[in-house]
Amino acid sequence: MNFAMARLEYKLTNDTLFKMLFVKHPELLKRLVAELLGLNFDSIGSFKIRNPEMPPEYLGDKFCRLDITMTVDGQRVDLEVQVQNEDDYPARALYYWAREYSTALSEGEGYGELPRTIVISIIDFELFACAEFHSDYRALEATRHTQLTDKFNLHFFELPKLPEAISADRGLELWLSLFKAKTEEELARIEALEVPIMNQTIEAYRNVAVSPEFQEMERVRSKARHDEAQALGHARREGLLSVARNALEMAMPIENIVKLTGLSQEEIEGLRGAN
Repeated sequence: MNFAMARLEYKLTNDTLFKMLFVKHPELLKRLVAELLGLNFDSIGSFKIRNPEMPPEYLGDKFCRLDITMTVDGQRVDLEVQVQNEDDYPARALYYWAREYSTALSEGEGYGELPRTIVISIIDFELFACAEFHSDYRALEATRHTQLTDKFNLHFFELPKLPEAISADRGLELWLSLFKAKTEEELARIEALEVPIMNQTIEAYRNVAVSPEFQEMERVRSKARHDEAQALGHARREGLLSVARNALEMAMPIENIVKLTGLSQEEIEGLRGAN
């Protein structure tokens, strides 16, 4: 096989694959979270996935999020994977944090019992104007930089900023390189380092990617994404046609309407003929 030409059909940033893999293999998820949060793996006492379900009836919903929420030694941790920059991601990450934090208080409990809440975002685009691939946001006073509370924490890991070189002794970068990998060649480079947990994860990834369960779930998710894109495209075209009709009523020259809307001269003349 020519690894250089063999692109992965599904990257680990695929939300369906990401969730199925780590729900099926919580021991791998625990290792990943330890690296992402800079924790000693053996120091983690309690670890529980709070939302392991992937209800088929919701997979086709465009609002369905396939994140993984956990409780890690009493802390609430939300792990998100995002592949597209929709210009509002910091606000969305803050919303995810607020929702996790605000729903953690049981009836009768005081505010002081709210747990530390952490949102971890692995993102496949550049978000911040910095060279570092990891950004760690906390609640600090603006001039003294003293911490208001330890209960607020947002981590962002920007995959495009990862260094090209990989090393067996840099666990965090190895894990993130798995998410960044686009080809079999890149996976083979990681496997060649012979780090047991990495090879175990790659094997689990490959098994999940070819499983009938994943294939069916991805079919449903792909159809939902396609239908959404088609609906948005239709709405955009209808909007341009409406602009063109209004411009025609205002006697704007056709060449100007073409520049304004991007529609062809034939399409615009057809609108004039239909009026």
